[in-house]
Amino acid sequence: MKIAREAAGEDVYVAGGVGPLGIKIEPFGHVKPSEVKDAFKEQISPMIDAGIDLIIFETFQDLREIRLAIESAREICNLPIIAQMTVDEDLATIYGTSVKTLTRKLTASGADIVGLNCSVGPKIMLSALEEMVNYTDKPISILPNAGLPQSIDGRNIYLSSDEYLAEYARRFVEAGAKIVGGCCGTTPDHIKSMRKSISSFRPHKKNITIEKVTVHEKGPEPVKAENKSKFARKIVNREFVCSVEMVPPRGINCEKAVQKAKILFEKHIDSINIPDGPRALSRMGAPYLSKVLLDEVGIEPVLHYTARDRNLLGIMSDFLGIHALGIRNMLLITGDPPKMGDFPDATAVFDVDSIGLVSVMNSLNNGMDLGGNLIGAPTEYFIGVGVNPAALDMDKELERFEQKIQAGAEYAITQPVFEQEIFFNFIDKVKQYNIPIIAGVWPLISLRNAEFMNNEVPGATVSDKIMNKMRSAKNKEEAREIGIEIARETIREIYKDVSGIQVSMPFNNVKYPIEVLEVLKEID
Repeated sequence: MKIAREAAGEDVYVAGGVGPLGIKIEPFGHVKPSEVKDAFKEQISPMIDAGIDLIIFETFQDLREIRLAIESAREICNLPIIAQMTVDEDLATIYGTSVKTLTRKLTASGADIVGLNCSVGPKIMLSALEEMVNYTDKPISILPNAGLPQSIDGRNIYLSSDEYLAEYARRFVEAGAKIVGGCCGTTPDHIKSMRKSISSFRPHKKNITIEKVTVHEKGPEPVKAENKSKFARKIVNREFVCSVEMVPPRGINCEKAVQKAKILFEKHIDSINIPDGPRALSRMGAPYLSKVLLDEVGIEPVLHYTARDRNLLGIMSDFLGIHALGIRNMLLITGDPPKMGDFPDATAVFDVDSIGLVSVMNSLNNGMDLGGNLIGAPTEYFIGVGVNPAALDMDKELERFEQKIQAGAEYAITQPVFEQEIFFNFIDKVKQYNIPIIAGVWPLISLRNAEFMNNEVPGATVSDKIMNKMRSAKNKEEAREIGIEIARETIREIYKDVSGIQVSMPFNNVKYPIEVLEVLKEID
């Protein structure tokens, strides 16, 4: 930068170029916004010391990141800022942000000049420019690649000629651009030709109608929680809810699941909680079983959805599709790693974790997609999250729980509760968040089952006290009775402190949760 400053002298401007960090920011990743801003300041400060005249943020895909970058620069200097994002051939960023949306948001971000650079060639960028001019009153910069690269002998070669870029430079200026240049593949010869092309060019004045720029574009009003589902209405109205967990079948036959669901429906169970590939085992997809039970039984599902198997594009598609199926109650979780399950060599995606899932779904509930584009009518999801009352690192668990709530979580379901003392300690810590808690309860049916839960199920902790009770059983029948009674006693103790109970179904045997929930009759 110092060399550039010396070579430029006093007659040429020197810009300090800053690109994206290549990381995911909360809630889609684990990097805090404050850490992002510190990283940008660390890059920008030496450039300021070297004597740059302006800052150019370039090749950004994430609106949130470029806005943090602009804030960082504004906090340490008052230099002019050019803010540029990049779009693909469909005139949208990888997050689906349209040219219209990014132009409006960049205009409102505090940048002095807004624009586009990289990724595509002149033709597509001209189309983007012709749309941008309708949504900003700020100067626009356009820096395309020298065409789309071709791979030749392992190298990316840009094939656009000097004359081609020069012709498009004229078109850019005519369309309303105030700064033109080039990005990848651009050589000094390209720049020389472009400069020559526009040096004597005087564009005709165009009558451009600029739409009013809004800082906080909002979609329709989000649906109130009590109007999202029967399950949600009961929770909001402080009515105690009962849910039973049912694992999807290994094959394609849903008949047994439907029969069990009918039994639970007749027992006035509010919902059936359907895990999404629990312990990374290969089973029928949870959304499909949810739809079957909703249609054939009429009972509302609480659908688990994990981040393990889908990228952001797939997640967005799933959320729109699941909503179209009529499913409203969701439990968003990160998911167990594939190495635990049937296909240990399968690739985990984890584009986001559970916090990111909540943020994506909450955006849809506010009528916006990931890119900040309006989607029409908002989705009506009742957003639930998991939480572990017996987490080894409780401070970390509570930190993540708070982040989930901030991202838009509306209720929580706990990991199975076996020790009331541990649970009450947890409840005391989360009261400040004022969010409905549904307690998970697992009826232990044998010592081996208890050992399995304690050692092989992530997030489940069975205390020595409970293990000793299970060891005291003289036979299988007594062990099952002890396990059922432990679950009932847990419900008796915590009933007044939770919004509901979720009972698991060991070995998919419907009689176990039914026997456990008999305790509610004596409580009522």
